[in-house]
Amino acid sequence: MLVEHGFAPDVLDSVVLIEDGKAYLKSDVTIRMARHLTGVAKLGTLLRFVPRPVRDFGYDIVARNRYRWWGKQDVCIVPTPEVRDRFLT
Repeated sequence: MLVEHGFAPDVLDSVVLIEDGKAYLKSDVTIRMARHLTGVAKLGTLLRFVPRPVRDFGYDIVARNRYRWWGKQDVCIVPTPEVRDRFLT
């Protein structure tokens, strides 16, 4: 799917969302995901008013530092059925 949208999978350094046949990268993914969240997280949709170069700069800073700020797990959690029901399919 990445190749179909013009991305080389071996050099991609960002999350990619393909929705309705269009590919989104970096902060655009964050904004589109925030539409599906609730509470304070939904405020992420307001980032659409910030110019993309500024948003992507901030995205890159968080991506580079996320493990230092929030830690890194050695294993992934297996979601409970209740948590699994919250995922979009």
